[in-house]
Amino acid sequence: MLVRTYQYMLRLTSWSPVLRLMRYSFLTLGRAALRGHRDWQPAWRDAEPRPSYDIVVVGGGGHGLATAYYLAKKHGLRNVAVLEKGWIGSGNAGRNTTIIRSNYLLPGNEPFYEWSMKLWEGLEQELNYNAMVSQRGVLNVFHSDAQRDAFARRGNAMRLAGADAELIDTDAVRRILPFADFDNARFPIKGGLLQRRGGTARHDAVVWGYARGASDLGVDIVQNCEVTGFLREGDRVIAVETTRGTIHAGKVGLAVAGSSSRVAKLLGLRLPIESHLIQAFVSEAVKPLIPCVVTFGAGHFYISQSDKGGLVFGGDIDGYNSYAQRGNLPVVEDVCEGGMALMPIIGRVRILRNWAGLLDMSMDGSPIIDRTPLDGLYLNSGWCYGGFKATPASGWCFAHLLARDEHHEVASDYRLDRFETGHLIDEKGQGAQPNLH
Repeated sequence: MLVRTYQYMLRLTSWSPVLRLMRYSFLTLGRAALRGHRDWQPAWRDAEPRPSYDIVVVGGGGHGLATAYYLAKKHGLRNVAVLEKGWIGSGNAGRNTTIIRSNYLLPGNEPFYEWSMKLWEGLEQELNYNAMVSQRGVLNVFHSDAQRDAFARRGNAMRLAGADAELIDTDAVRRILPFADFDNARFPIKGGLLQRRGGTARHDAVVWGYARGASDLGVDIVQNCEVTGFLREGDRVIAVETTRGTIHAGKVGLAVAGSSSRVAKLLGLRLPIESHLIQAFVSEAVKPLIPCVVTFGAGHFYISQSDKGGLVFGGDIDGYNSYAQRGNLPVVEDVCEGGMALMPIIGRVRILRNWAGLLDMSMDGSPIIDRTPLDGLYLNSGWCYGGFKATPASGWCFAHLLARDEHHEVASDYRLDRFETGHLIDEKGQGAQPNLH
């Protein structure tokens, strides 16, 4: 037994870049149960950094790991490392409200998010990992005739892009959400826009699944490896300086969300983004109450119910620039007010905890997937509220850019120079005010 254990540890720590992982199935589960669950392998290799790689992806969240996975899976590039300053998924990937959807309006956004939705639908089979993708539906309720018309326009744009959308009336909403306040004097519910293919996914499991898939293909996932600087030859980035040594790279991709401006500053770059906090909340467990994701049309409030029974909800960003992962009390009050206006019954439920993520808010509210002015440096940033739901398509398109030096067709509008040329993708029509997007 000791010999077998020693051989197993040698396989884990070997310089061989690939550790072939067991395939999960009912048969695997049954066999492990009969053996007392003693033979489970680590989900991924916790690799030591090597001196150089073809591509280094900075950021071990969903976007960075998805990028590395698709680089290896779709483009055959396996001399790749993902660097994470903490543990993988310790940033925004584990600090969101798990919603996936593709109910966007503008042609620069909707095809991208619909492609992401299609990738979500096959993700668990692709990764052989239970990411708990639940297509329970996303319902946006509206409260006025003008808002109904706006939602009808959005639904038509979605359907033109190949997504599903249904404009439903008050009775249909009542059947889905019987406990809502339909007769609120200020915000009567007059109907909703329903995307049945939307829903939720388990954020941590998405990170673990992509990490497992990338590691199985030979990608090095290096945790506790903070980037402290870069080495350049003229206008070309040639290496990343980290707390675990200097790592040379043919190309470097930045996928660090709200920390993008801080990392770019190490190279003297100023990005068109601001970092803001967004809070999320979870309540005590209650019996089944909300069957889908619901958003309040008269304010920024969204809510769903987890498999454990807790109500998961959130609202606006905190409204001031910060790099801290904690929020303020006025936003807590504002979010709870929105929830009470939509569904007063939840006022009797106790909040267990809240947390904050760090959003990279762009000037027009839409993301950036592009080269930077420095050769060999590529940027994935500006996700605002849309980061988690974009995870698969973001990784797919960023990997395409890194591998081929050309934009993927569904992300061709996410260029960095659009702020200079005026080709903005302003989904909410708020202008150059990141805090309003």
